[in-house]
Amino acid sequence: MNKRNRLTTWILVGLALGIAAGYIAHTNLADPKGFADTMSLVTTLFLRLIKMIIAPLVFSTLVVGIAKMGDAAEVGRIGIKALGWFIIASLLSLTLGLILVNLFRPGDAMALSGTLPAAGASSGITASGLTLKDFITHLVPTSIFDGMARNEILQIVIFSIFFGTGAAAIGDRAAPMIAAIDGATHVMLKVTGYVMNFAPFAVFAAVAGVVATSGVGVLGTYGKFMGEFYLGIALLWCILIAIGMLFVGPRLFKLLGLLREPTILAFTCASSEAAYPKTLEGLERFGVKNRLAAFVLPIGYSFNLDGSMMYCTFASVFIAQAYGIELALSTQMTMMLVLMLTSKGMAGVPRASLVVIAATLNQFHIPEAGLLLLLGIDHFLDMGRSATNVIGNGIATAVVAKWEGDLTDPALADKDIATAPLR
Repeated sequence: MNKRNRLTTWILVGLALGIAAGYIAHTNLADPKGFADTMSLVTTLFLRLIKMIIAPLVFSTLVVGIAKMGDAAEVGRIGIKALGWFIIASLLSLTLGLILVNLFRPGDAMALSGTLPAAGASSGITASGLTLKDFITHLVPTSIFDGMARNEILQIVIFSIFFGTGAAAIGDRAAPMIAAIDGATHVMLKVTGYVMNFAPFAVFAAVAGVVATSGVGVLGTYGKFMGEFYLGIALLWCILIAIGMLFVGPRLFKLLGLLREPTILAFTCASSEAAYPKTLEGLERFGVKNRLAAFVLPIGYSFNLDGSMMYCTFASVFIAQAYGIELALSTQMTMMLVLMLTSKGMAGVPRASLVVIAATLNQFHIPEAGLLLLLGIDHFLDMGRSATNVIGNGIATAVVAKWEGDLTDPALADKDIATAPLR
């Protein structure tokens, strides 16, 4: 068993043991909440270790990639193609969520149950609408050190593009610096390997904590809603894979195999950010050149959260249905366009989807208290959203690489990575 398969196996073992430990804690301990708080320390430590390496990894890989391109026009061309794909994928995700929630109408059953929170109750989620002014001012960092300290991926990407383009423009004089940054990239990838050794423990702790707090009974109470949502996730995967195959061909299944580990990691930890380093490695093994993968993937983490966007329309209309509010088709289309804009640039925000939904509910006069219906199961829903975000960004990067002619033979790419120094 190779190293990648071994880690995947241990992550799945951690998932199974976590469910068992959480169930035992929920049914036998006097204070399961205290147990969950203790477990959260392990998960928090792992996620902070991931956050520790993301900023330098994004900066170093992106700067080296752009410097090697050496052509600002090429950077612009790739960026436009990537954003074009992201917009199409976003519209597909939002539309699918809208269709399914109107087809299944999961909120109707909740309305009949008589267990709705009072319309004026507080959800505890701070709504934050994102205006055009907010987006523009958030786009460019006042200081790159501030952006890195807060892990603002989009801001790091903007600075790295300017820095890498400037390095390419001065040519040989920047060569020693680019070589040093490239060396830093290899060091960060080695550090990533060390951090990933903690993944099974983080998965165990995350799942055990959630099950200990909510119990497995919550899955039965909201089983229908969760089943319909995960059916939507499965359909979205099928659509993304089918479209990806139109461009990449059957070898796309090779990519899905390489993304298995980061997808499982994102699912079990409910964090697509935790899977970023392994997703980047998987794309390189698939044959996507580093300079392109390091450019497209970070942008995707801000603009291409397919699973999260499908959930936004699904959950927003579900809450309206639960409170007996019928939304006209035109209103739902407007809501979809609003979500299309407000969901951008939300990467790294805790419970980002709930924050976006809270802002949207206020704009359409839907009781924000409806979010209380989702808080108990949000972690389980976030698992599916995070895994889908990884798959969506992986396929997007592979498609853009194919358009650019930067997709090489996977076997050769895997051999190059295996023999590269310090990796």
